[in-house]
Amino acid sequence: MNTTKKLRLGPLPKLESTKLTFACPVSLKQDLDRYAALHAQAYGEAVDVTTLIPHMLEAFMAGDRGFRRGAHATQSPGRAAATSPPVDSLPRP
Repeated sequence: MNTTKKLRLGPLPKLESTKLTFACPVSLKQDLDRYAALHAQAYGEAVDVTTLIPHMLEAFMAGDRGFRRGAHATQSPGRAAATSPPVDSLPRP
């Protein structure tokens, strides 16, 4: 079965990340594990659920028109931080 065209997430890019812990219902964890297995089957590379979750959330937020409209009024802290220079590179007084 070719599931490539049925999954919303394509192959995953390598990104810099930060750790975030959250709790979810057992049924959601089972669905996430099943999605990870389908993703691995579709793209030939095993991927951990914790790697998939940020991409799923990003795709969800990109598809949320209300969120995108609100993003025009204010820039999210994550996006602003990505364009700011790292603290280590700032000149010291």
